[in-house]
Amino acid sequence: MVAALQEDGQASTVVGRLEAILASFDGCDHALGLSEISQRVGLPKSTVHRLASQLCAVGWLERNSGGYRVGLKLLELGSVALQRTGLREAAFKPLHSLALRTGLVAHLGILDHGEVVYLDRVTTTRVTLPTRVGGREPAYCTALGKVMLAFADPASQAAALAGMRRRTEFTVVDPRAVQAALDSARRAGVAYDREEAYAGLGCVASPVRRGDRVIGAISVTGPIARIRAHSLVHEVRDTALAIWSGDVVPLPRPLASAR
Repeated sequence: MVAALQEDGQASTVVGRLEAILASFDGCDHALGLSEISQRVGLPKSTVHRLASQLCAVGWLERNSGGYRVGLKLLELGSVALQRTGLREAAFKPLHSLALRTGLVAHLGILDHGEVVYLDRVTTTRVTLPTRVGGREPAYCTALGKVMLAFADPASQAAALAGMRRRTEFTVVDPRAVQAALDSARRAGVAYDREEAYAGLGCVASPVRRGDRVIGAISVTGPIARIRAHSLVHEVRDTALAIWSGDVVPLPRPLASAR
């Protein structure tokens, strides 16, 4: 990330440096020390200390004995962004119902500059996943991302498929093969991730529409052995259709096999 900032000149700006410091906490669930932040962003500790102090002053970062962590002010701002479209609220009950019916982890995401941003995550099992609300993943190797890219314009697709790299031994990085998967997802209204983003995990996703426009997607994720596509396709597609129709199935009891 630091190299990218330096390439486009943003690393020399105050905003670019502040963004780099905040981005260093991405996926981090613990406090970061001054030296660790400095190493992550490639800036001198004196610069990091000065900018981090300014971020603490406005509540975007907090400081404790362990170092710095993301402040509640950012959470408040993030909540405003999540509420902007009303998608998360509309999907709340259908997503919980989907998680209970399948015994898998249900996700809601949107597409942003070639990446999936997770708006919500519902789990009713003990399955441990690396995803989190507010987290990002590349679109090309996730079911959520592929099913949204399938309905994106050619320029957005090309940008998302540029610079693809393998995440696992199963990640598809051949542009023609990925494009074929997108074409298939567009026709079927469903996309799959078979250990492409994370080894051992599978996913089935379907787009959420508002009128003729795809505004997000939902998915179910879990151990690859439990991803039975033939039965999950209808569950995921029906739930995606129900989000804006208001036709929500009452919350059922969890399946005995999923406990």
